[in-house]
Amino acid sequence: MKQRFVYFATVLCSILFLFFGNRAASSGMPEFQGIYQDHCVMARVEGILSRQSAAQEIDGVFYGRGTNILFAAEILNGEERGQLVTGIQNVDPESPSQLRDVKKGDRVILTYNPVEGAAITWMLGEYVRTDALAVFGLAFAAVLILFGRRKGVNTLLSLGFTCLAIFVVFIPAILSGKNIYGWSVAVCVFVIVMTLLIVEGANQKCLCAAIGCFCGLAVSGALTLLCDHFLQLTGMVDENSMYLKYLIEEDPIDLKAIIFAAILVGAMGAIMDVAMSLASALRELHEKAPECSAAVLFHSGMTIGRDMMGTMANTLVLAYIGSSLSLTLLLMAYSRSVIALLNREMIVVEILQSLVGSSGILLTIPLTSLVCSVVYSHAKGTADGKAPEPLPAQPAAHEDMPL
Repeated sequence: MKQRFVYFATVLCSILFLFFGNRAASSGMPEFQGIYQDHCVMARVEGILSRQSAAQEIDGVFYGRGTNILFAAEILNGEERGQLVTGIQNVDPESPSQLRDVKKGDRVILTYNPVEGAAITWMLGEYVRTDALAVFGLAFAAVLILFGRRKGVNTLLSLGFTCLAIFVVFIPAILSGKNIYGWSVAVCVFVIVMTLLIVEGANQKCLCAAIGCFCGLAVSGALTLLCDHFLQLTGMVDENSMYLKYLIEEDPIDLKAIIFAAILVGAMGAIMDVAMSLASALRELHEKAPECSAAVLFHSGMTIGRDMMGTMANTLVLAYIGSSLSLTLLLMAYSRSVIALLNREMIVVEILQSLVGSSGILLTIPLTSLVCSVVYSHAKGTADGKAPEPLPAQPAAHEDMPL
């Protein structure tokens, strides 16, 4: 009964945090004008009408290149739903990001682009990719629930709250000019507490994992601020940082705070994984062998943690390299000096993310092991308040017992 109360209270508090957090984070956010505010609709291609050369002859000279594909499409949403319109796709063989030719049955995004004197006002923007993503997402959710059952459902719920916290609270707070340091810490604390309470429940294991997470996160944040001072970072990592800098000219976004938030959020998942796994393993050891002392539990935690440390550090490094693989390839191909390459800020930030995240994991292991050894060794029962079941009696050895 107590666990159910904590579960529903956590869900309710999470909803309230998202609602009021969004209102507080979005206050004062300016309206941004961008290309994604154009009038776009989803449509289904009903057939190909014609293929025409995109070149135009002016004074005997041909301008333009590629082919224009005219197609009929039915609009599937918005005020124009059900209308049959004519769309156009420009196929440029020299374009590096050319979409494949449309064909009947494709679901596409059309952009309304009225041009004076043009008969066709709908242009192909993108293919609808959310359908395939939804299928993959549902398959992932089904496998997770099938394997994890009740904990699988809780995992999906916590994952949903985590994504909402990032996109509904954290990102609006940055765009509205709020203090990025404070909001990043607040969102990380919310994600840790919410995830552990929903997935694990209120028990000793959850308490130990939470303390380990907070300690590891504090170490990661402190190291990031310390390295920021010694590395002389500016936050101008790439061209995206430049666009972000001038997004709000009156009150520019603090790019160094963006680096701090990125490192903290990126390290949080790995730190939470290590703390929870270690707390769960030591809890299982304590229940199977309740006579183990605090020292034995601590040394066991350190032994388990050493095995986890190597793989989790590799996970962070490989994740950061994989996320920026295209950029890494370009820099390696066009850089003439290895020293100059390693001192570029974008490379320094990638290395810093890996080092800070690994350091957070490294210090989470002994801290979580210490907390678990103290809490579990002084506990009289299990995490649910029940005394541990005695181990089954082993048959006594007898000289006449057959081998």
